[in-house]
Formats: sequence, C-alpha cells, structure tokens
Amino acid sequence: MRSSRIAVCAAVVGALALPLVGAATASAAPAQMLASRACDRPGPWAVHTQAVTIRSRASAQSTAVGVLYRSHRFTVHKTSGNWHYITDTSTGVKGWVSGSYVYRDAYMCLD
Repeated sequence: MRSSRIAVCAAVVGALALPLVGAATASAAPAQMLASRACDRPGPWAVHTQAVTIRSRASAQSTAVGVLYRSHRFTVHKTSGNWHYITDTSTGVKGWVSGSYVYRDAYMCLD
C-alpha cells in the first residue's frame, strides 16, 4: 500500500512539474522569433501635438531654445524621466522636450 502511494505521489509531482519545464524551454524560441518581427519593434518618434517647446533643461521652467513642429524629424539621444534630449534635424536645434507630447507609436502584431 505504501509503495503505491509513493508511486502515485511521484506521478502527480511529475505531472505538475511538466508544464513548468516545458514552458521554460518553449518560451526561448518565441522570444527570438518575436524580436525579429517588424510589428514588435517600437515605432518612430513623433510629435503628437501641433508643436512642442524645446527647452535648455529637462524642466518646464527652463529657457525655451526652439519649437519642434509636428512635421519636423528629430533624433532622441537620451531620456531622463519624462523628458527626452533631442536634435531637431530640420533646424539643428538641440534640447529637451516633454514626453507628454513626444513619444513612439506602438505597433501590435495580430497573429
């Protein structure tokens, strides 16, 4: 009787552990596959308002050094909190813009 209980317990433990082992090995392949799909990559940076002020520091009280319009292209160099240090490629102005108005579009894969 005791040996049958041990066998049943071992079978139950094995059955419970199988999904955990299978999930660890199965999740590695989709992660590599997902990174290569274009819809999983972040979109380009864009201005999501008519215009946003480019500032000398990452603060709303700092000096304005330019204006980034919706039609302008820009490069984000670094991020600090909700502020992004950018270069407006249309005018060459460098400074900080608020992340409330400048952010990346998100794509979604529909499989």
